[in-house]
Amino acid sequence: MLRIEGIEAGYGSVRVLRGVALALGPGEVLALLGRNGVGKTTLMRALMGLIPPSAGRVMLDGVDLTGAPPYRIARHGIGYVPQGRRIFPKLTVRENLTIGARARADGRAEIPDRIFEFFPILKERLAQPGGTLSGGQQQILAIARALCGDPKVLLLDEPSEGIQPDIVHQIGEIIRRLVAGSELAVLLVEQNLDLGLGAATHCVIMEKGAIVREGRPKEFQDEKILQEYLAI
Repeated sequence: MLRIEGIEAGYGSVRVLRGVALALGPGEVLALLGRNGVGKTTLMRALMGLIPPSAGRVMLDGVDLTGAPPYRIARHGIGYVPQGRRIFPKLTVRENLTIGARARADGRAEIPDRIFEFFPILKERLAQPGGTLSGGQQQILAIARALCGDPKVLLLDEPSEGIQPDIVHQIGEIIRRLVAGSELAVLLVEQNLDLGLGAATHCVIMEKGAIVREGRPKEFQDEKILQEYLAI
């Protein structure tokens, strides 16, 4: 579904990504692991069109989205939950969700019923300003907002950051439920190994802007691998 071919990108003259290549199929959760500053968020931003790649291609369902503007990428089927959530704090929960729904390819800016099946807490707080929610509830709102656009691929950047442990566990359960029996694919950037390895169907490790190792989650529970690639 999503194919990344030799992507290179950076900021000004600083090259961050160095020939990144990945493939993600329907119903898969790919955990992208690595130390801080190795390029994980830069990759997410490049996939979403927020940073123009200097080389390589981003393909979704055979369509080349390389260099396309973010609104076109969203309407073609990539949803993005950025690091730090970035909800609209002065807008209500309903308004945040409705904005997410505007990314739907069919033009129907309606909140899907399944959103409240996955996130019943949001139905109880539709009239509440997003900024008055707890940190965990804001993260749930950010995920729900992206899902309102009916994406084929969901990009999640550090969803556990600053979140209480019970909500982190809940987010892991949500990810597994979202892909179970569906064609949704998830690219998950995560520092919390319990969440990343628990939700993933397969994993890759990034170092200095390049993919240096890939495999199944069980392989990344090896202490030697963790020390080599993830220890500070």
